[in-house]
Amino acid sequence: MAKGTGINPASARRAVARKLAMQALYRWQINASPWQDVVNEFAADEEMRKADRGYFNQLVTDICGGSEALDTALAGFMDRKPTELDPVERAVLWVGAHELKSAPDVPYRVVINEAVGLAKRFGATDSHKFVNAVLDAAARELRPQEH
Repeated sequence: MAKGTGINPASARRAVARKLAMQALYRWQINASPWQDVVNEFAADEEMRKADRGYFNQLVTDICGGSEALDTALAGFMDRKPTELDPVERAVLWVGAHELKSAPDVPYRVVINEAVGLAKRFGATDSHKFVNAVLDAAARELRPQEH
């Protein structure tokens, strides 16, 4: 646990990695370029020293390579197309959906909490409610044993 915070240092490093990955995915949507360039660009970010760099790299690599499949999976839980989402919401949902599908070591409640926190911090006024609803529905399908 980090001193006085009640937060496990490894969890804190992963939270920073998620935040940076969300920002990298936002950047990748806004200014199309090879995902490798985005990873290299964010490697120089001063916050990267606080992040789990391997987790960041894995998130960005897997999500950029599988964004269409993630969009397809998410589409069933939304009332609009993923391509119509705000880029922040879409990036947050990609991270959350990827973790629900590919990171069984991360409890679904943590995935949703982290995503909602990112949406509150970076998204539009009520985007956190939308993110919460979509990821909760996805968790029911992808992780029925936890729900």
